[in-house]
Amino acid sequence: MRYFETYFSNVYNRTMQEAYRCGYELVAASLREKGKCLDCGAGEGRHFAHLQGLMHLDRDRYHGIDWNSDCAQRARTKGIPVMTGDLNRELPFGDGEFQCVFGFSVLEHLLNGCRWMREAKRVLKPGGTLVILSPNIATWFTALLIVLGRMPSIGPHPDSLLLKTAESPLPFAAGFTADLESDTPLHRHLIVFSYRALKRYLAICGFTEIKGRAFGLYPFPAFIQPLVERIDPWHCHQMVFSARKSPALILS
Repeated sequence: MRYFETYFSNVYNRTMQEAYRCGYELVAASLREKGKCLDCGAGEGRHFAHLQGLMHLDRDRYHGIDWNSDCAQRARTKGIPVMTGDLNRELPFGDGEFQCVFGFSVLEHLLNGCRWMREAKRVLKPGGTLVILSPNIATWFTALLIVLGRMPSIGPHPDSLLLKTAESPLPFAAGFTADLESDTPLHRHLIVFSYRALKRYLAICGFTEIKGRAFGLYPFPAFIQPLVERIDPWHCHQMVFSARKSPALILS
């Protein structure tokens, strides 16, 4: 059992590292020339630190928003502009303010993720980019757990920490300090999209140039992941999408 825990933990760690690397690179690429970004689910500003290291992002080009007022305050203490706000509601920004809006491991925690994506489009400039990193509910691993009568660890789950611990066959995130039995649990997944559903919804919203990458096709070993991820992105653990708001039409 110890071997399998180590094996899957290594594959999981590689999956998350590659997914976040891809997400940061997409955000950086969208901001190469100009414009501001909005970090949805900014926490204490760790994404800003990564982007600053990747592309020397100026603080005046970065805006963050997070529901946790303590996290937002700690970010501001470090000089990182993060405000408190609810991503389930209208974003407190005007139309067309940002060149890039991104949410990493955020969509699955929202009660109204579809509204957030529509709001993201509203606050994007014409030609701006939305970048989403989120788990995929349609994994072979999830399907296997359902067949075995277990609770899928990736999707919506009962709030009891004891039940979650007992149901999870592999403690991928053993380092997390979960608070699943509090009034506002940080790590509860509410609505989790599949790869196909998220791609389709972005198109319904009117986004163009929708491109998806997927990471972590379990149970294949890490060294073969880059190949199998391209063959079957629909059942990978993590998905990263970029989508563009159509440029403004130029009338002659």
